[in-house]
Amino acid sequence: MSYLEEDLNNISHSEFADQLIGKRILVTGATGLVGSLLVRNLLRIGSIVYALVRNPEKARVIYGNETDQIHLVKGDITNQEWCKVFSDDVDYVFHCAAVTTSKTMVSKPVETIDTAIAGTKNLLDFSLQHYVKRFVYISSMEVYGTLPSGDVATEDKLGYIDLFNVRSNYPESKRLCENLCIAYQSEYGLDVVIARLAQTFGPGVLPWDHRVFAQFAQSVIENENIVLHTRGLSEGNYCYSRDLVKDLFTILVRGTSGEAYNVVNEATHTTIADMAEMVVHNIARDRIKVVYDIPKDNSFGYAADVHLKLSGKKLEDLGWKAEVGLEEMFNRMIEDMKNSKEE
Repeated sequence: MSYLEEDLNNISHSEFADQLIGKRILVTGATGLVGSLLVRNLLRIGSIVYALVRNPEKARVIYGNETDQIHLVKGDITNQEWCKVFSDDVDYVFHCAAVTTSKTMVSKPVETIDTAIAGTKNLLDFSLQHYVKRFVYISSMEVYGTLPSGDVATEDKLGYIDLFNVRSNYPESKRLCENLCIAYQSEYGLDVVIARLAQTFGPGVLPWDHRVFAQFAQSVIENENIVLHTRGLSEGNYCYSRDLVKDLFTILVRGTSGEAYNVVNEATHTTIADMAEMVVHNIARDRIKVVYDIPKDNSFGYAADVHLKLSGKKLEDLGWKAEVGLEEMFNRMIEDMKNSKEE
């Protein structure tokens, strides 16, 4: 049994699975990592899944034989044409769609903002029109910006964001979307909860994902050195893919309306450089090494060094606990990536 299949079976027998059987659930961003993980797990549980995608062919590549079980809805969240497909009510919405690549945030900042703000407003309006019982907004740890040195990021703290840095369009638009959710709750009574995600990976990572964890895993598979284009001083916060899905189901069922929850395994907190060294020594057994190739300009669109440590206590108080640590996350993801290449 593959690790992905093992994780799907694990979640299908989790404590909240029975409450999602037969529920009509809309997932946006269903060709992204978080969206695709949710869709797969909801299908396994027995939910009725509507997956909003811009590219149905890409969705068919991701889901394969599972595609026939999904109600694929083609559309762009920045307009409302896709809403015409729905004649019945929807129980829950997981709004995962967003620009996620730093290079796009830098090269197309206007589009990044428009996708976030216009798209979220359209989904909130849709939720009112279709009597959605709960709207789950997928936010990011980047909303915290820069906190005072030594501070742990709890949900009631926000730090500084430089509005003159073009890449700030992403965290700033996420902040506004969170407030937009609260505005709809306050003015219209819509039940909303917010999940602020740490970086997530594990089995199910998509073949075209080029984020740092996927690059490290690919280096191990190809027996190539890990190349860092920064000094790797940013502090990362991570969560295993199976843990993430359980987190989101916990927030959906037990979260307090109008509240935000960090989704993170606190034990995974590390710098990018230290994570690279861990992968080289513990995963690749020193067959490869870490190489630094730092360009003079930020041509890769990387964010400035972030020194952020997320607190997971608020979510743990709902009864959730992380199960998989950083080294096991890499081992399971790498094995899954190898299997996917062989298929």
